[in-house]
Order: sequence, then C-alpha cells, then structure tokens
Amino acid sequence: MYAPERQQEILRLARDGGRVDVVSLAEEFQVTAETIRRDLKALDRAGLLRRVHGGALPAGRLDFEPDLAERETTAADEKDRIAKAALAELPEEGTMILDAGTTVARLAGALPLEASLTVVTHSLPIAARLADHPGVQLHLIGGRVRHRTRAAVDAWALRAYAEIRADVVFLAANGFSAEHGLTTPDLAEAAVKRAALAAARRVVLLADSAKHGQEHFARFGGLGEVDLLITDSGLSPEDTTAIERGGTEVVRA
Repeated sequence: MYAPERQQEILRLARDGGRVDVVSLAEEFQVTAETIRRDLKALDRAGLLRRVHGGALPAGRLDFEPDLAERETTAADEKDRIAKAALAELPEEGTMILDAGTTVARLAGALPLEASLTVVTHSLPIAARLADHPGVQLHLIGGRVRHRTRAAVDAWALRAYAEIRADVVFLAANGFSAEHGLTTPDLAEAAVKRAALAAARRVVLLADSAKHGQEHFARFGGLGEVDLLITDSGLSPEDTTAIERGGTEVVRA
C-alpha cells in the first residue's frame, strides 16, 4: 500500500472511530510506528487530523482539550529545550508572570536556585513548584480552578491581573499562527491569558512547533502581540521567516 492510500484509510478510521492510535495503526498496516507518525504528521499539516499524544483526532474538534497528564508527556524533549532557552529571558531581579501551561511549568522547574525574582501565576502546579524556591517571591492569583488545567479563572483572576504590571509574561497557547493568532479551547482560560498578556511589558510565547497552525475555539491575542516566540527546531525556516516578518522574534531551541 502506498503512503497516500494508507493515509486515506487512516483518515477514514479516525472519522469512524473518533480517534486513532499509533500502535494499533502500525499493527493494522504492518508498518513501523515511525511510519505511522509520519503519516499522522502529514495529515495534521494538511488540516485533516489533529495530532495528540499517542495518536490523532479528526480535525474540526476545536473544543478538544487534552488533560494535564497527557500534555505533560507530549513533546517532552522539545518542551525541555524550550524551557532551557527561556532562561535567557528572565528579568534580573524583576517581576514575571508565568501562564498556565506545561512548557511554562518546565521553565518554573528550571529556575536557578540563585535567581531573585517576583513571580505571579494563576497556575496551581507552577505555584507548587516554586513555593519552596529560596529566591522567589511568589504571588498566587486566585479564582475558580479549572480541573483540566489546574488554573484559576474568572473574575477574581481578571481583577488581580488588571492591578499589576510585570516586566515579562511567559505565555502558553494550545495553538498559534499568523492567521488565527493565539488560541485555546476554553473561553474562561482565554480571558485570563488575555489579562496576563496585557499585564506585562514584554510577551514571550513558549510553544512547541506542533502547535503552529493549530486553531482552537477561544482566541486571546494576535501573534503580533508576542515579542519573542521560543519554539523547537520543528518549525520550518519558511514559517519562521513568515512569523518574523510580522514583528515577532523567533528562537528555535
């Protein structure tokens, strides 16, 4: 079976079953898991499937949101490299906002012990990682906690962000593109991200390349509002150039 035929069949299985996984597809078509991953990547880039940890979903489900445990294990190596590169953007003895997101949480976990920073976050996992950090003055934003992301949302969080001004915000997104901007599946979470973005003088987006071109239900900003995108080497030189043309600096870790 040629690759286009196999990909067409994978697409049919995904639409019929609501999801496909790499292991089952490899057994079904008697090919390697890596071959299936290449097929899923091609279908994802074509906008026909949406890749998730271990498999893919039919495109069009803009409200789909994987849980925290699944996101933690997705693109783990890329997220570690992005977090390491983001250390160069820490404000010296300054103030920063850490958005709710697994890549941003990796940055929190990588903060040097000698760092002296004021950190504001609405993410419970990030707050837990930094609670015992000797050099961090931690401010936890309150509100209703979303179980899926362990992030505070709604009016309390929005009011708190409206009252501060930070040197930099390290932002997370489920999808980003020049056309659709910064998106996430939940409207309440998008509102807090928008407030955090507005509360900082400098905006740094931490997002792995698989999120490029992804579009979700709730938009919370334009890519042009981002001063610096730190991503991985999976973002193509052509896409990098297009993003930089819009005024956003790009670092590929």
